Amino acid sequence: MIKSIVLTVIYKKTYKIYNSIYNNKLYNSKNEKRGNMEFTFERYINYYETDKMGVVHHSNYIRFLEEARCKWLKNIDMPFEVLEENGITIPVLGVNCNYKYHVTFGDTIIIKLYIKEYTGVRMTVSYEITNKKTNTIVLTGETRHCFTDKSLKPINLKKYKREFSDKFEKLIERG
Repeated sequence: MIKSIVLTVIYKKTYKIYNSIYNNKLYNSKNEKRGNMEFTFERYINYYETDKMGVVHHSNYIRFLEEARCKWLKNIDMPFEVLEENGITIPVLGVNCNYKYHVTFGDTIIIKLYIKEYTGVRMTVSYEITNKKTNTIVLTGETRHCFTDKSLKPINLKKYKREFSDKFEKLIERG
């Protein structure tokens, strides 16, 4: 019994140390690797977003990613309204989410996103969601997008609207 308690305490301390080192290394490497192009968005978890088990339903995370992406575009002075006024849409081609841990009603999450890839025709945005209180990584994921005109015909943003493309390219160059 005593061995069990000692092992549990050692495991918990080791886990906390590892998690702390891992998270700090991960965050520092992101900041060094990507400079200022990483965007952070905080969000409170509402009761209606939870399921019968009391945790956020998995489908809501895709909405959270969309919210963060919209706030990010607004932050870089390219809100969806401006893009659409210029005949540009950015449909989602794919979503990949890796669920690591759960959050519940009342938690606050921090969503960090950055452009992983940008070609002018396509863009991949990467995300990391953490629980603000525990600093636990909750989700990692990506969304893949393309740029289209209003009729959903693919466009090359570099040719269609160079000033918008330049903003995305500058974000990549800072990394």
